Amino acid sequence: MGVTSDVIRRVWEHKNDAVDGFTKQHQVHLLVYAEHHETIESAIIREKQIKKWRRAWKINLIQENNPSWRDLYDELTE
Repeated sequence: MGVTSDVIRRVWEHKNDAVDGFTKQHQVHLLVYAEHHETIESAIIREKQIKKWRRAWKINLIQENNPSWRDLYDELTE
């Protein structure tokens, strides 16, 4: 989970293990949920809100928006 101004670049970095950290260590390579925000401030507020949620709530958010858990990266790059 994070905030970026360039989601395509950021997901590519994760898919290609270009950045050390949690996603590389745990082989997290799928984008299954994303939100667009008009300002970086609103994105950060939302990120902090979701990070406080229980894991089950986060899974439910994904299930409601992407029930098949398909990788959204390809849709972004089309």
